[in-house]
Amino acid sequence: MDGQAGSGLLASGIMRVFVFLAVAALAQCRQLEIFFIDTEGGQATLIVSPSGQSLLIGAGWTDFSGRDADRIADAAKRAHVKKIDAVLITDHHRENEGGVPNLLERFTVGTFYDPGPSVETAHDHQRTYKAYEEAMAKQHREVVKPGDKIPIKGIEVTVVVAGGAHIADGGEPNPFCAGIEPRAGENAEEARSAGVVVEYGRFRFADLGDLTWNKELALLCPQNRIGRVDLYLASRHGGVTSKAIYGLAPRVVILDNGPRTGADPEAWKTLNASPRLDDLWQLHFALAGEKETNASDTLIANLDEHCAGVSLNVSAQENGSFTVFNPRNKFSKSYNAQ
Repeated sequence: MDGQAGSGLLASGIMRVFVFLAVAALAQCRQLEIFFIDTEGGQATLIVSPSGQSLLIGAGWTDFSGRDADRIADAAKRAHVKKIDAVLITDHHRENEGGVPNLLERFTVGTFYDPGPSVETAHDHQRTYKAYEEAMAKQHREVVKPGDKIPIKGIEVTVVVAGGAHIADGGEPNPFCAGIEPRAGENAEEARSAGVVVEYGRFRFADLGDLTWNKELALLCPQNRIGRVDLYLASRHGGVTSKAIYGLAPRVVILDNGPRTGADPEAWKTLNASPRLDDLWQLHFALAGEKETNASDTLIANLDEHCAGVSLNVSAQENGSFTVFNPRNKFSKSYNAQ
């Protein structure tokens, strides 16, 4: 073999090694990112697919000088997101849709999804709903129903409940339904909440928005139509819930509560007792509860009522493993694939 041929083979070999390492590094970087943005008791959950496409669930409150839109923009910047491909408004309450006009001042949005027209007539409710409807006149908007897919490249997003209905097929018996009875007097708008399951390979995340007790039972009892999930965002910011959610067997529960909104002490006890649970994380220390009904300080993003609005961040791998990170104290905890 002459020197020129040998040099060519060496260069070819080096190139193959380089390509292999580059592909391995790219595979390592491919992950699903979820930012649970602090909107002081509303919802703004930014989901960024490995493809770079994004889904925002909720837009936080209106007013506060655009505070919540600014916090969404900060999370988007950290995720290198310049356009939001889809926004899901789970229900027409001001803590979820109020921030839409502020959001549209900062971002281009591909498509808005919601469960259909509001059913409430209270003045405060109508103020934010009217602003939302006016914004939608210039946006691409779709009404979702159970079984629909929200198209985000690289992940699967399935609507499991919306408009008072739930997916009807599949599931398995839920052994935790025994003795749970329906309750009277539920909020009509929250009962129509849209909720989704997000899947990236073996990793599964459920966000049921503001789903009420009775609608939660209908979805999970006697058949659990969702199956097991790794990560669960507690409904209604940690509002009253039943042991039916134990059928989901979440490994981690997150409460997107405010200091005075959500994280109901009884609900906290129910969620914290979930049989497969490793940890419960919170956006805020809940003033309604004592130390006994709050997570340890390490797992809370904001300890003081007047705070900087720190988020909780999750990165998930295709094999089902994931990590939760608290930027306030730089603490992170990883959960192995199961």
